[in-house]
Amino acid sequence: MNIGIIGFGYWGPNLVRNFKKIKSCNVTHISESQKNKHKIIRKLHPEIQIESFEKIVKNPQIDAIVIATSISSHYELAKKALENNKHVLIEKPLADSVKHSLALIKLSKKRKKILMVDHTYLYSGAIQKIKTILEKKSLGTILYVDSIRANLGKFQSDVNVLWDLAPHDISIINHLVVEKPISVQAFGKSFVKNKLENIGYLVLHYTSGKMVHINCSWASPIKIRTMIFGGTKKMLVFNDLEKNHIRLYDKNFSQNLNDVKIKSNDVFHEPKYSSKEPLHSMAEDFIKSILTNKIPISNYKIGLDVVKILEASQKSIKNKGKEISL
Repeated sequence: MNIGIIGFGYWGPNLVRNFKKIKSCNVTHISESQKNKHKIIRKLHPEIQIESFEKIVKNPQIDAIVIATSISSHYELAKKALENNKHVLIEKPLADSVKHSLALIKLSKKRKKILMVDHTYLYSGAIQKIKTILEKKSLGTILYVDSIRANLGKFQSDVNVLWDLAPHDISIINHLVVEKPISVQAFGKSFVKNKLENIGYLVLHYTSGKMVHINCSWASPIKIRTMIFGGTKKMLVFNDLEKNHIRLYDKNFSQNLNDVKIKSNDVFHEPKYSSKEPLHSMAEDFIKSILTNKIPISNYKIGLDVVKILEASQKSIKNKGKEISL
């Protein structure tokens, strides 16, 4: 199977590296608009041809297109790839709107081609372990999830911080929490001249009463990648920057109206999980889905759900935190 990769910026090199490791596929072409990166590509991957997107997408020898470009370009590039009967993998999120996402899904069905989104965390051994823990009800009933994803930069020029960073957290939460959110509230602020929010706060509301809070920032002096899952029995912390990503705490609190009791045990457990690179597992899933015509883990339905939440968050921000139904 021949693969063409579009974009060799931040994420493209990682995609090339992982797809090259898969025996059942061959990365034959790369498209990169920035000419200064062509020298790097030739040095690292002399066997791969550098061509324009237009030539790659019309090449009958190429079976699949992997898109690793800016969010605003996803729709047009994926549309042309599907129209030329290519399977498509898109770096998160699926598209820049629900309308564009639905159009791509419809076209992929018509052409009978795999349309997949690179929500890499769904293939993480740590996230898969947390899913098992939650399915076993080890935490009891989930009451809340509190997530922080912050760093200094990279300031995007086409989307705000929620569209850039929150897809990771939203896809993880939708994957781990069986219940789907019913509404969204969001707040954001821009401290730069392009007026795109570089700090954003997103709240997801559920019928059961659980709450999810996501804090995303390009304006933090330190890098933070932490998610807290609060349950009625135990609590769990996922820290993507620690050597051991998962810590399970024997801590909780009673929900009695007049007498809230705290159970606090300082002992924590660090469950074991697979250390296989998630991006490699994702790439394998894409190829396997094409060869066997099976639905990938990070399929277009998951991608659409993420875009629905992001679009609702944008409406909420523009309406000063108004609750938007999903």
